[in-house]
Amino acid sequence: MLQSATQEFLEFDHIREGIIILKNRGLRGILMTSSHNFALLPDEEKEGLIYLFQDFLNSLDFSIQIYISSRKLNITGYLDKLKTLEQNQKNELLQAQTASYRQFIEETITTGSIMTKNFYVVVPFSVSEIEGGSQKTRGGFFRRTKLPLLTEETFQRAKTQLWQRMEFVALGLRRMGLKAIPLTTAEIIELFWSVHHPKEAEVGYFPEIPPELTIR
Repeated sequence: MLQSATQEFLEFDHIREGIIILKNRGLRGILMTSSHNFALLPDEEKEGLIYLFQDFLNSLDFSIQIYISSRKLNITGYLDKLKTLEQNQKNELLQAQTASYRQFIEETITTGSIMTKNFYVVVPFSVSEIEGGSQKTRGGFFRRTKLPLLTEETFQRAKTQLWQRMEFVALGLRRMGLKAIPLTTAEIIELFWSVHHPKEAEVGYFPEIPPELTIR
C-alpha cells in the first residue's frame, strides 16, 4: 500500500540506460558538472563567463533545468584517521599537535556546517517530438491528444536524440571551462534516493541497488 502510494507521488515511471522516463512519456538525461568559484575570479574573467553563459543559453532551442544539491560534508572517516594517527604517534609533541588539530576540526564542524555542493543539468526530450502526438490549439498552445506509445524502437530513437542534446549541452559547458558527464542509471537512482533521504546520505549510507537496475 505504501509502495503504491509512493509510486503515485513520483513523476517518473522508471529509469533505464541512464535515462529517466516520465509517466507522460517524457525523457530526461542528467549531466553532472564541475563549477567555478565565481566570487574569487577577477572582474574580467567574471564578465567573460557571464557572456559565455549568455551565449550558451541563447544557443539552446530546448529548455534545461539546473539543479544544485547542497549537503553537509561527511568527514567522519578523516577524523577517525586523525584519531588513529594521534594514538600511534610516538613523539609526544606531535601527538599533542595532532590531538589539537583533531579537536579544532571537530569544533569547527559542531559550530558551523561545512557544505558540499554538486551541480547537475537536466536535459529533456519528449517522445511526441518524433511521434507527432501534440496538436496546436487556437490559443497557440500545444495540447497532447493522447500519450504516445513508447515502443522499443521509439525509445531508442528518442534516446539517440536526447544523447545528442546532452552532448550539445556538454560542449557548451566545456566552452566555459566546465566538465560535464552523464549520470548512469545507478547514479541517478542514488541521486533521487539522497534527495528523499538527506540525513542518511550525509553519513554516506546508500541502499544496495539490484544488478538488473544498474545496466546503463
